[in-house]
Amino acid sequence: MPTAEQTAVLDETQVQAKRIFDSVLPELFMVEQEFERQARSNIQVIAYIGEHLRRSGGKRVRPALTILSNYAVGGDGSNQSSIRMATVMEFLHTATLVHDDVIDKAETRRNRPSINSEFGNQTAVLMGDWLYMSAFETSLAERSLEILDILTAVTRRMTEGELLQLTLLGRDDITEEQYFDVIARKTAYLFSACCEIGALLGGATPQQQGLMRDYGMKLGTAFQLIDDLLDFTSTEDVLGKPAGADLVEGKVSLPLILLLQRHPEMRLRIQTVISEAGYESVSRQSLLDMLEGSGTLALARARAVEYAEAAHKSLSCLNPSSYAEALSAIPAYIIERDR
Repeated sequence: MPTAEQTAVLDETQVQAKRIFDSVLPELFMVEQEFERQARSNIQVIAYIGEHLRRSGGKRVRPALTILSNYAVGGDGSNQSSIRMATVMEFLHTATLVHDDVIDKAETRRNRPSINSEFGNQTAVLMGDWLYMSAFETSLAERSLEILDILTAVTRRMTEGELLQLTLLGRDDITEEQYFDVIARKTAYLFSACCEIGALLGGATPQQQGLMRDYGMKLGTAFQLIDDLLDFTSTEDVLGKPAGADLVEGKVSLPLILLLQRHPEMRLRIQTVISEAGYESVSRQSLLDMLEGSGTLALARARAVEYAEAAHKSLSCLNPSSYAEALSAIPAYIIERDR
């Protein structure tokens, strides 16, 4: 059970999140409409899965970042280009989730059956490909080589991140450098692209565009660090997918890297979980107790806080506005979120 202090922090985080997303609520509604429009197809299975994905969508953090970044540099985040590109960023994110679930053999996503578990791996892979191609087709309407360059680069890096992670699965000798390289490619570059494209569409100066790119990169790194922490500390009901699944899938994240640096004798227990693909011989709670007792969970969280604070500092280029305030509040929201 969370303490009264923890409950108060979570309640404040939820209020803060509502305040952030409420500031662009009409635009996010337009993104939902655009998502539905882009996901239409005369191929029945594509139309059905597209609607399934839209309805099971998360908090739409990436579209919100695109729209807020546009407004924050003085643009109009409600115009057709902004809404269209915010939806493209969500399509790219959704495509990576569909492919990730195939690779991870995930059964659920956001408390619903994953596409691969409901329709099979072949359909899921092809649906992810369709989402990628649809995103690029839509982005062509902007007639901007700069936007296409950003999207091409981020898609290549995300694919490289997935391939790099596959080469590291099951290994307990991963370095911090390797870990941060993976999360940069798999998560942070997409956050960065959202903020940079939003700023670009809003008419940002080159300095503003660069700083918004930097803000997104640091924010995305903090986001993934917290995501990996929550895999240890949260529950399946809250996460919408099995808790503790990363290690079962062979992924050794920062808390475990730090733990092995301090307690190399834990290597055998970690390898046991990986080889058994479960917590039969080594309980998840015993690992959590060790992570908490050794201080490595707190240390990993401190790293996330460092990146969040650095992201906040990147916003010095923005003029005061409610949208700049919303962007300033997102790093703290990411650190305190529970899912």
